[in-house]
Amino acid sequence: MSAAVNKKDAQNIIGVFDSGLGGLTVLKYFLRDLPDYNYIYLGDSARLPYGEKSQATIYNYTREAVDFLFSVGCNLIIIACNTASSQALRRLQQEYLPVAYPGRRILGVIRPLVESITADKNIKAVGIIGTKATILSDAYKSELEKLKPSLRIEQVGTPLLVPLIEEGWAEKPETKMILKKYLRPLKEKQINALILGCTHYPFLHTQIKQIMGRQIMVPQPGEIISRSLNSYLKRHPELGLTQLAHPAYKFYTTDSPERFKLMGEKFLGRTINDLSRTVLTEL
Repeated sequence: MSAAVNKKDAQNIIGVFDSGLGGLTVLKYFLRDLPDYNYIYLGDSARLPYGEKSQATIYNYTREAVDFLFSVGCNLIIIACNTASSQALRRLQQEYLPVAYPGRRILGVIRPLVESITADKNIKAVGIIGTKATILSDAYKSELEKLKPSLRIEQVGTPLLVPLIEEGWAEKPETKMILKKYLRPLKEKQINALILGCTHYPFLHTQIKQIMGRQIMVPQPGEIISRSLNSYLKRHPELGLTQLAHPAYKFYTTDSPERFKLMGEKFLGRTINDLSRTVLTEL
């Protein structure tokens, strides 16, 4: 299911954007649960990682990605990147979209996870791991406190994980050692649940669950975000996103297509056929 998008379906596409490969852990569940839609994935691997960059830079990078995805026909874009969601989403929704792309929509990944966690009455204390930019933004903390003020929240920045995952080091003993160092303070604070505040981190889901133990819930973000997208599509038929007999899945990267394909197929759990390189700006 990777044929080119037909002209008649050119405005019937869901875009998925990430700073690199991490968003594929979200797209994986879209393709499992909602396979009959056209998807275009964009990974800005050439400028990875976003988590160490300034808010202004992250906003500009994300806006360029949004421009590209809308230019190739997407009606709805999922920013499957926690850093971009925390640093750029609200401004894009409130200031940029109404002027540049009225009638189109951009969604992030933070709100669905927050709603899922706060709906569970058994969760009294939650931990969050994410990039430096995501943790410093307090995006998860503020949203959690809005919905459940009584919740105890513990945050830890884990900046080394994204580069290690992108380099294919997820299974290396060095990565597990770093994970243990990052997660130990959260485990000691007796949290009930851990939010993986970066779409790269589900690639380490098994290792994280082993370290945290059976008593601490570690949700799969992709499953939650997929359910949220399904609900959103049902509520917004005006976007014109319809299920198709022969949907197309197209992939773009701003770096090496060969490397993206090699690692991306591990993230996605399936073959990537329709893949091209694009340039968002002069890198």
